[in-house]
Amino acid sequence: MGIVSWIILGLLAGAIAKILLPGRDPGGLIGTTLIGITGAFVGGWISARFLDRPVAKEFFDLPTWGAAIGGSLVLLIGYRLLFGNSRD
Repeated sequence: MGIVSWIILGLLAGAIAKILLPGRDPGGLIGTTLIGITGAFVGGWISARFLDRPVAKEFFDLPTWGAAIGGSLVLLIGYRLLFGNSRD
């Protein structure tokens, strides 16, 4: 997968993470989108590096999507813990 594919995957993973963790975030839509893109890269790196699961070449690979969404969720939770949670 190329860099553009990872960015698209990150956008979609960020949207899915936002659906799974609803609420208002301090960064808004742009912050959540950037977290999704970064989370996709981090999730793919962790998957390849520590879980011995290399990133597939196909865009529609379920473990790659799981790693991207998982990375986005972890970063979104961390972001909310560090910069405040405005869910009230």
